[in-house]
Amino acid sequence: MNQTKQIHAFSLRTGINYTQILINKLLKIPNISYARQLFDLIPQPTTNQFNKLIQAYSCHGPQKQCFSLYSQMYERHCLPNPQTFTFLFGACVSLCSPRLGRMIHAHFILSGFKFDVFATTALVDMYSKLGLVESARKQFDRMEYKDTPTWNSMISGYARCGKMEEAEILFQLIPFKSVISWTTMISGYSQNGQYVNSLNTFLSMEKKGGLKPNEVSVTSVLPACANLGALEVGERIEKYARQKGYMDNLFVSNSLLELYSKCGKLDRAMQLFNEIRDRKNLCSWNSMMMCFAIHGRYEEALHLFRLMLREGMVPDAITFVAALLACTHGGKIAKGKELFESMKDKFGIIPKLEHYGCMVDLLGRKGKLNEAYNLIQTMPMKPDSVIWGTLLGACSFHCNVEVAEKAAEALFELEPWNSGNYVILSNIYASVKRWDGVVKLRKMMKGNQVTKLAGYSCIEEADQIHMFIVEDKSHPKSNEIYAVLENVYCKIMKNDSKDDIDLFALI
Repeated sequence: MNQTKQIHAFSLRTGINYTQILINKLLKIPNISYARQLFDLIPQPTTNQFNKLIQAYSCHGPQKQCFSLYSQMYERHCLPNPQTFTFLFGACVSLCSPRLGRMIHAHFILSGFKFDVFATTALVDMYSKLGLVESARKQFDRMEYKDTPTWNSMISGYARCGKMEEAEILFQLIPFKSVISWTTMISGYSQNGQYVNSLNTFLSMEKKGGLKPNEVSVTSVLPACANLGALEVGERIEKYARQKGYMDNLFVSNSLLELYSKCGKLDRAMQLFNEIRDRKNLCSWNSMMMCFAIHGRYEEALHLFRLMLREGMVPDAITFVAALLACTHGGKIAKGKELFESMKDKFGIIPKLEHYGCMVDLLGRKGKLNEAYNLIQTMPMKPDSVIWGTLLGACSFHCNVEVAEKAAEALFELEPWNSGNYVILSNIYASVKRWDGVVKLRKMMKGNQVTKLAGYSCIEEADQIHMFIVEDKSHPKSNEIYAVLENVYCKIMKNDSKDDIDLFALI
């Protein structure tokens, strides 16, 4: 910056015009306000000069200045080019303004640039990111020539809206699938909770010759591994990430931290957490706290909370979910209440639904069911099925019929299709020998045509996740699997007199 000021001073003394060089240097820093002051001194700026400043505002803000400069272009008889509109479409996304987007789209068509593939791709991308996926598709279909980024923008738009079937159809039609194309699908499936599809897409990409997963691909698939418990695949991905030098990317490190946390590898998670060292961000702290909290190591979780505060890290809403969850698993009601109250009083964080859910769980586990119910009644927002389900579960554990009926009544309204709520309440009735209640619930289920959904399990084998239900025969080797199970069962029956049976020795 000092060098830039020296060049400016030299320019003023000698009269030599270094304005464009100075503006370019300032935009790289970036110091946009200084660059704008110099820009305003140019008697007749070119389209390229306008574009550079519009691009800077589009990336760094304030984005409204993009449209002020666009107006100035016409006032100063300087016509925009396709690149101008590319940056303006990006500014519309940053401002989340469909109205501005449509207005700039109209100017774009009137300017005669609708056949420029780069600008039109930016237009498709703008509508996709604004959630106007139908408008994006109209522009996409009108394009005579589409390059891979165009296809990727449209696929990303569908994925962002949760329309993964449409995204998959387009993905299969792309003439050339780049790493970004694959990553868009992997990320889309993962973000929409379709973890099996996300992982399988990643494994398919690996099998394609010449395509290597990048940092974004790795970051996108690791949450799927975490949620599926696909530890072996995750460990293999970590080895690949280390070979490629991706561990310097904090997103990759944090995703791996989440994987080991959810798979119960606490020591490995802590090792990775320490490896991140001074690069830790709030996400790193939250993941490690959550890791300890969900596995019942509440003391370590709360110790991390105190440590992060000492290191000057400001907690957010997720931090408090982890801290309250730790209190829940540790049965620390007083500490939980203290943390809950400190959210607003000390840190200015308004408790959300998930924080109230943690408090209901904390109180419910300790048998304070009426207090938990009263907390739900005083919540500033409407309780959802998770809140009521937590309370119902606590009632099941403590056999409290009165509160259970209130929770179940709310759940029957919120999710009348969920058979699990009927089953839990029925079990509570049965535990206190209220057989009339059991019969009544069965009639309700039959009258409302509620059927109990089959549960399923997952198993990881040879880099693949297999899902199966009771008596499932969808696996290609199901006959062999059942034959082994039958053999194990027969051997168990022969050895039923023995106290200890080594199942692995039987197979």
